[in-house]
Amino acid sequence: MDQPEELGIIGETKEEGLPVIYKFVDELPNQETRDTLRWLTVFSWRYDRSIRNGMPPEDTNRQMLDLEHAVDELEERALCRHAYSRTGNGLKELVYYIADRDEFMAEFNNALRKQPGYPIDIKFYEDQAWEDFQKIRELFKRT
Repeated sequence: MDQPEELGIIGETKEEGLPVIYKFVDELPNQETRDTLRWLTVFSWRYDRSIRNGMPPEDTNRQMLDLEHAVDELEERALCRHAYSRTGNGLKELVYYIADRDEFMAEFNNALRKQPGYPIDIKFYEDQAWEDFQKIRELFKRT
């Protein structure tokens, strides 16, 4: 019996000679989802790239995972959809698509109210065609 094709991708690129790891599910959501979730939301966390070959220190990585788990809980409630994450060369980015910035930020802040503050920047970009996600998919296109 044929096994279904695995859609999860973990891929590596190089930036300034340092590895950058991308993780995503290689599947474009249906049109209704794309029409609803039109705001690309990027959480950026900068860290010292001079150690660990550009990867985050272990304690910082644990905090990054805590942040990611908190956002995953919002995804389970259909407030966002994970697009991809990238880690390396002094930068961790968690990238999601959301429907409403104000609603998402209120729920995000509520989800993190008992956690320590994180040194992140959050930026929103209107991306109705999901172009950013499609660029990442193209970067790691299977041949």
